[in-house]
Amino acid sequence: MDIIANYGTTLVLVAALFGFLMAWGIGANDVANAMGTSVGTKSLTIRQAIIIAMIFEFAGAYLAGGEVTATIRSGIIDSNAFVDSPDLLVLGMIASLLAAGAWLILASYFGWPVSTTHSIIGAIVGFAVVSIGPEAVQWNKFGGIVGSWVITPAISGVIAYFMFISVQKLIFNTDDPLNNAKRYVPFYMFLTALVICLVTIKKGLTHVGLHLTDGEGVMLSVAISIAVAFAGWIYIRGQKYNPQDDSKMHFANVEKVFGILMVITACAMAFAHGSNDVANAIGPLSAVASIVASGGEISGQAAIAWWILPLGGIGIVIGLATMGEKVMATVGTGITHLTPSRGFAAQLATAATVVIASGTGLPISTTQTLVGAVMGVGLARGIAALNLGVLRNIVVSWVITLPAGAILAIGIFYVLQACFS
Repeated sequence: MDIIANYGTTLVLVAALFGFLMAWGIGANDVANAMGTSVGTKSLTIRQAIIIAMIFEFAGAYLAGGEVTATIRSGIIDSNAFVDSPDLLVLGMIASLLAAGAWLILASYFGWPVSTTHSIIGAIVGFAVVSIGPEAVQWNKFGGIVGSWVITPAISGVIAYFMFISVQKLIFNTDDPLNNAKRYVPFYMFLTALVICLVTIKKGLTHVGLHLTDGEGVMLSVAISIAVAFAGWIYIRGQKYNPQDDSKMHFANVEKVFGILMVITACAMAFAHGSNDVANAIGPLSAVASIVASGGEISGQAAIAWWILPLGGIGIVIGLATMGEKVMATVGTGITHLTPSRGFAAQLATAATVVIASGTGLPISTTQTLVGAVMGVGLARGIAALNLGVLRNIVVSWVITLPAGAILAIGIFYVLQACFS
């Protein structure tokens, strides 16, 4: 308790610095994963991807990120175990931020697409075990999170597989793919808009004081999605193509239509990522700020300080801009060859899976969800379409990440204890 009383402001400033570093790592690694398919298919330039990420990451974090933030802050470990020693929790959360952020930046430097969720959870569990003991970890919740790392890639892979199969059957494997694209793409636009609207209206608008019943939320979501689909239908109908073009040109024109749709799914993916993974940076930082502000009182329901969300959002955008290209290349082109239609299927499946998980408050790995979706698209064309060597390296990096976060956090925790004791 004396540490908080004597060094409270310093602890918050250090936590803010390391939280920014963590957000930087998220931007370099996880947001690169989220936007990699769009950049890999050349539907978006890197600059456009950064602008989209900046807008929609903020929106997702503010409107739909509260549930996951609460889980990261107080759900992985038993906060009651730290009631008599809140200084240990503060130092541990600071150590976790630095450990996870350092690992993410290192992984991004080498182009490894790892999981920010693995990193921060491993770090939190590591410091909790050495500071209080194994009883400080809520292993039942930890087990559920580990299970989600297997379940969510499978879900996103299945959704992406059938989404791409439907695109193939309804559009590409027909006699007139271009006209069929004009006919069916608005339906895919409707689905994409519906995924975003449902989570935003269902739980996000409560943050700004607007409360709707379930029925009202569904009706408003459907209405907005119909408007988006209608606007897309008008735009696509207005595009002029030469009917005398050969089949290759028709396919190219269809991909252009899906290129438009990729922009929408990129927005969806950025929103979904913001709602889920920004919590990895702002959750521990919020815990430190609230404990210091209350003089050592631990509360799982503490409000997030006004400056924390902008700090996380800015860090993410800078990380994407400065270090995101290598991981984008791995995800966007390394696993399988992606076209806009394939990338759309992967992104929409990922967005749907991540947003659903975010609504339940369960922190999942966006990286694993997207890789599962990209694998699903690749498998739709046969196992030979997948680069198994790249997939092997990705899986190895996943396995290493959890213990790496724990080991780094333990070492940093002991250093911080020595510095502030």
